[in-house]
Amino acid sequence: MSVWDTYVAREDGKSMHFDILVPSTMEDKDRVIKYGRKFLSHKPFPTADISSKKCKFCHMEQVSEAIADIIIKEGYYIVEMENCE
Repeated sequence: MSVWDTYVAREDGKSMHFDILVPSTMEDKDRVIKYGRKFLSHKPFPTADISSKKCKFCHMEQVSEAIADIIIKEGYYIVEMENCE
C-alpha cells in the first residue's frame, strides 16, 4: 500500500499528523486529499484544510489483512499518529 504522510493545523495551535493508506496503484493526489478531508470532517474539533504541500507520498508499506480489507472496501485507511484526538 502507498502511505501519504499528512499534517494539518488544528484551531488550538496543535499540528495533527496522520497517514493516509491507499492502494499502491493510486496516483490521484486529489482523491487522497479527499479521503483526508473526509477523515477530518468526523473530528470533534476544527482544523485547517489539507494542503497539497502537507500531504505527500512517503513510502510503500505492507499492511495486515484486516487493514487491506478496509482499504479494499473504503478505498483508504487512516493511521492516526499525533494530536488526532
